[in-house]
Amino acid sequence: MNDREEFLTWVYTSLAEAERAQFNGDDRPRRAIWSREEPVSVLGAWRNATNRDELVEAFEVLASSFSDCTGYSFDLIAFDMNGDMAYTVGYERISASMDGQPRTFTLRATQVYRREGGEWRVAHRHADAIP
Repeated sequence: MNDREEFLTWVYTSLAEAERAQFNGDDRPRRAIWSREEPVSVLGAWRNATNRDELVEAFEVLASSFSDCTGYSFDLIAFDMNGDMAYTVGYERISASMDGQPRTFTLRATQVYRREGGEWRVAHRHADAIP
């Protein structure tokens, strides 16, 4: 398997599992795949963060509002990688309860990744809801 194939495998397994857990109320897997090195940032559909402490707080608050994730999928539009940097652009399709109310929604998501110690980590996320 080449580097590009390994990266995509990580996106569709570890990253997707962490996102699914987040929408099921558990932010620990998402925090685990995010970089521990600055800079990190989120320009989110519901919360923003510009450093690791804000990021952890944002993930905790979001996780507390989500539960009962019955569906998560990621439709990749584009990606590229260059050495230890990569990005993805795509649509996240989610079915989960938010504040106890079942919802189905789609997010446009762009993420930037760094390879740190041989492992891919998320360094930046921008997502917005499609009306």
